[in-house]
Amino acid sequence: MIDSQSVKADAIVDAGSRGFDGGKLINGRKRHVVVDTLGLLLAVMVTAADIGDRAAAKVLLGQVADAHHRLELVRADGGYTGSLVEHCLAAFALVLALVRRSDDTRGFVGLPKRWIVERLFAHPMQSRRPVRDFERRTTSAEAMVHWSMTMVMIRRLTRSRLARA
Repeated sequence: MIDSQSVKADAIVDAGSRGFDGGKLINGRKRHVVVDTLGLLLAVMVTAADIGDRAAAKVLLGQVADAHHRLELVRADGGYTGSLVEHCLAAFALVLALVRRSDDTRGFVGLPKRWIVERLFAHPMQSRRPVRDFERRTTSAEAMVHWSMTMVMIRRLTRSRLARA
């Protein structure tokens, strides 16, 4: 799954690395993530909030395709429509499947696998620091997402070890 999340930026964040997301009405940055079916982070990229999902997805999916050669299918929401589907197939040999919401669907109940990426966005929000973007550099903001997901993986590993004992 690929998706993005807009996050408010603090006053110390440079104006060159922040933007305004007109859809969410947020002045800050966007976290673009790709997760696997278990909800584990494969890649993250932090951009200004005014960068479109499709433009960031071209770069991010290129990084994921290079690092994970067995990846064949990526699911995305309606924000990734257009020429991105053909670009993924031609450039990266990835099938970009769009998970569309019907008019009578409420929440994520009727959307297969959409909840996996939304659950990933909830994990950093449980930590205090990644709730708002306080980082001056985008690489530091990406590191905060990696740190948050490392804590999730540690909890999952220790939980399974405690259950076996």
